[in-house]
Amino acid sequence: MIDELDVAFEEDAESGGSRRGNRAGKGRGRSAVALVMTLLLFAVLGGGVYFGYTKVASFFVAADYEGSGSTPVEVTIRKNQSLTEIGNELVEADVVKSTKAFIQAAEAEPKSENIQAGTYVLRRQMAAKQALAQLLDPNTRLSKGVTIPEGKTAKQTYELLSKGTGIPVKDFEEAAKDPVALGVPDWWFNRSDGKQSARSAEGFLFPDTYEFDPKVTAEQALRTMVEHFLTVTGDMGFADDVQKNRKVSPYEGLIVASLAQAEAGITADLPKVARVAYNRAYVKDMPLQFDVTTNYWLQLNGKDPKHSGELLTKEMEDPKNPYNTEIVKGLPLGPINSPGKAALIGSMKPTTGPWLFFVAVDKSGRSAFAVTDAEHQKNVQKACANGIDLCGK
Repeated sequence: MIDELDVAFEEDAESGGSRRGNRAGKGRGRSAVALVMTLLLFAVLGGGVYFGYTKVASFFVAADYEGSGSTPVEVTIRKNQSLTEIGNELVEADVVKSTKAFIQAAEAEPKSENIQAGTYVLRRQMAAKQALAQLLDPNTRLSKGVTIPEGKTAKQTYELLSKGTGIPVKDFEEAAKDPVALGVPDWWFNRSDGKQSARSAEGFLFPDTYEFDPKVTAEQALRTMVEHFLTVTGDMGFADDVQKNRKVSPYEGLIVASLAQAEAGITADLPKVARVAYNRAYVKDMPLQFDVTTNYWLQLNGKDPKHSGELLTKEMEDPKNPYNTEIVKGLPLGPINSPGKAALIGSMKPTTGPWLFFVAVDKSGRSAFAVTDAEHQKNVQKACANGIDLCGK
C-alpha cells in the first residue's frame, strides 16, 4: 500500500506545472485516491491503537459493582485476616465483584488498617469503596468483641462473656461443668505429685479478645477459648517442656503459671515468682503460703478478695479450702485463673535462683526476692516504707 502511494505521488510530480489536460486530470484523481487511502490507513491504525489501549487497560481496572448494593448479608471477618483474605470473603458473599477492586479501594484508604474482626451487616453487590466504608463503620459491626484480661478467674470470665454476648452467666457455668467436652484433653488433668486435680475449666480459658458470632452459644464460646489455649500452649511446646525440664506434669506447670500470674506485679517478675513456687513445692517440700489461693477460695464462695494485710488467720488456714497453701504443702487443687502467654513462659523457664520469699516493694508492683526469712523481713520493711500496706499482717 505504501509503494502504491509513493507511485501516485511520483506521477503527480512528473506531470509538471505546464502539463494540463487529460494527464493533469489523471494526476489530480490519483492524488485524491492517495489522500483517501492515507486517511483510511490512519483510521485503521488509530482504531487498532484504541482497541489495544482498551484491552491493556482492562488488565488494570478491577471488576467492580456500582452503588450501595441490594439485599443485606452478614459477613464475618476473622482476627488478623489480610486485605486479600477479607476481599475473598466479600467476593464469596457477593458483596464485591472482585478481590482486586477491594484491595485497590483499601490501599487508597489509610484507615483500612483499622478494620476490626467481627460480624458485619453489608449488602450484596456493593461498590468496593462502599463496602470498605461499611467495614470501617462501627455501626455495621454486630459483634463488638469480648476481651478477657490475663489473670481472670473462670467465674470472672463468665461474667465478662455474659456482658459481651448477652448469654446468661448460668449458661456458661453449665457448659463449663465438663471441660473435656469443651475440648480439654483428659491427660491435661494428670498430676505427678499424687494430688487430686480440680478437673474444671479454670486455667484453660485463654485470655484474649474474642469476636463471637452473634448467634454463638455458651458452649461454642468456651470451646473457642479452650481451642485457643491448646493452640498457644501447643505452639510453645508447653506440655513437653515442663515435663522434660521441670519434671512436673503440664497441669502442675499450668497451676504454677496461674499462681505467678496472680502474684507478680510486673511481667519481669513472672519467671522469678514461678521459681519460688517450684522451690517451695518441689525442692523444700514446704507450704507455698501464697495469699492469692486464699482469695481465690473466698471468691469461689461469693466473697470479696482481700488485701494481703487484711486476710484473717482463720481464712488463710481454713481446712475446708482445697486451695489452701498456708499450711498445706505443695501446689493447690488446680489453677486459680487464666494465665497469659508470658506467665506460661515463666512457668516453663523460671529464672534460676534459690529464692523462697518475695514481696511487692513499690507501687509499680516490683517484687524483692529473698532466700531467708530474715532477708524477707527486711524487704517487708522496705515495702512498708514505700507505702505498701503489709505491716498489719
